[in-house]
Amino acid sequence: MHIVVCIKQVPDSAQIRVHPVTNTIMRQGVPTIINPFDLFALEEALRLRDKLGGEVTVLTMGPAMAEDSLRKALTFGADRAILLTDRFFAGSDTLATSYALATAISRVGQLWGQPQIVFTGKQTIDGDTAQVGPGVAKRLGLTQLTYVSRIEAIDPDSGSVIIERRAEGGVQRLQSRLPVLITMLEGSNDMRRGSISDALRAARAEITRWSAKDAGVEDLGKCGLKGSPTIVKQVYAPSARSDKAEIVDTTNLDMDELAEQVLAAILRRNPELSADIARSATVSR
Repeated sequence: MHIVVCIKQVPDSAQIRVHPVTNTIMRQGVPTIINPFDLFALEEALRLRDKLGGEVTVLTMGPAMAEDSLRKALTFGADRAILLTDRFFAGSDTLATSYALATAISRVGQLWGQPQIVFTGKQTIDGDTAQVGPGVAKRLGLTQLTYVSRIEAIDPDSGSVIIERRAEGGVQRLQSRLPVLITMLEGSNDMRRGSISDALRAARAEITRWSAKDAGVEDLGKCGLKGSPTIVKQVYAPSARSDKAEIVDTTNLDMDELAEQVLAAILRRNPELSADIARSATVSR
């Protein structure tokens, strides 16, 4: 059984900064970690691999430093790690990200066999949208099983899987046919400790790096900021007002006089209010 796990290297949520112009996450100089929700997906994939045999391929899209998270995944026991990195991916929203990941997963399938299960975490702590997993499933034509809390049974020979997922008002028990995309809930398992042999293997491993071309991306217009309609590409600062504020001299005025002066100033600057007040007074009489 071939299983693909999509993970993401995310900034430490306590130190996230946002670019003031592009509204994208600024990652330079911010400590990073593996998205915590993705660890539950990785552990579930490793458990299935240990039980049923096969391979686990870990895939991420990000800058060169995201290799650290992939190497960490290898220390837990993943068999293969692929970093999807290219300047064309910079600034991707969920739509562009799902396109790039789905294309890369198709390429993975061509090289190492089509995956029967694609795992993701339920969401990331930086985007917090829970849209990428379902987006990848849609692009690949996979049945999506979201918010899965337990995989009850799986039979690769018959191509069936039974899961439990969280739903409004309770838990759903569903049966589906492989291949599927599964987004795992937090708390669904406990992440293992990596073995010494896996740690040594991870330290020596060569992380496969793919550019957009290597992954088979054909339409660069669907990548990065160009393919991200939900990201505001330019922020317009409000222009300065041409008129100046009117100063009301409050020297030696009591409260009634002050109120009268302020009201008179407001009506001078907004003559339409005088007409509205007059109409209201007429109606009330």
